[in-house]
Amino acid sequence: SGAILKSAERLSIEYSFPVWMVEQWLQCYGTEETVKLCESLNQPAPLTLRVNTLKTTVEDCQRALERENIQSERTKLSPFGLNVKKRMNIFQLKIFQDGFFEVQDEGSQLISLLVDPKPTSKVVDACAGGGGKSLALAALMKNRGVIHALDTNTHRLEGLRKRIRRSGVDTIRVRAVEEHTVPVYLINAADNVLVDAPCSGLGTIRRNPGMKWSVTPETVAELNAKQSAILRQYAACVKLNGRLVYATCTMMKSENDDVVESFLADHPEFEIMEPSTILKRYELESLTKEKYFHLSPHVNGTDGFFAAVMRRKG
Repeated sequence: SGAILKSAERLSIEYSFPVWMVEQWLQCYGTEETVKLCESLNQPAPLTLRVNTLKTTVEDCQRALERENIQSERTKLSPFGLNVKKRMNIFQLKIFQDGFFEVQDEGSQLISLLVDPKPTSKVVDACAGGGGKSLALAALMKNRGVIHALDTNTHRLEGLRKRIRRSGVDTIRVRAVEEHTVPVYLINAADNVLVDAPCSGLGTIRRNPGMKWSVTPETVAELNAKQSAILRQYAACVKLNGRLVYATCTMMKSENDDVVESFLADHPEFEIMEPSTILKRYELESLTKEKYFHLSPHVNGTDGFFAAVMRRKG
């Protein structure tokens, strides 16, 4: 409506976001929420670590950082996270090279909890990229079971191989795949499949403010098609009673709810699982009362994330 466009134009100038983007948020969240979202996306992001529980505990890692004069505090939501107080190059620390921690946003750490693998599970991380979530899953699984980390980008997978060596994980199998193909041996084979889909990344604007001007309504529409294709492709890997998690780091309905709704409409064998039932175990059920999992900087202090958890019915 005209009123929405007017207030989108005003907020666009005030907070320096493209008008079309603000307009979509206004339609989704209303004015008050959109203002808070824009404000929070303009704040710098914290430096968050995920402690590698295969090598150390959160407390011991915190003490080891302290010995290097680095103050940190525990993350509010993730059981494995530390927020470092001041910006610095922590990659030079011996404890980093020894694999005590990785840099990973707290929201990203929580996505791994939703995948909820058992130590014996066979897991597919379909768009593994640099492998932050694969590594987090391997730690959750106590370095047992197997994780197939796939990506079309061989360069990013190289980075993951280095991180695996550092982390002491033996259960991740890294493989470059062609677009639009799924390794045949993974069809109907996985207990848990994570599709952390390529997205506009708008949930991470705090880390990369310039990106908001490079995303257009056209790129978002193209992404919707790509995300839908990848989700459908990798759904084929989920065993009976297995779990499929679709996740993004954006707050665009067309990349989130719309992708999931259209997938479910065509795949009646999948049903939505309430995220809160999974998060109970970590006393995080209050994070969401809805059928989808949302995180945003103004509510949770994390990057913006979306996830839908689905089960393949028997």
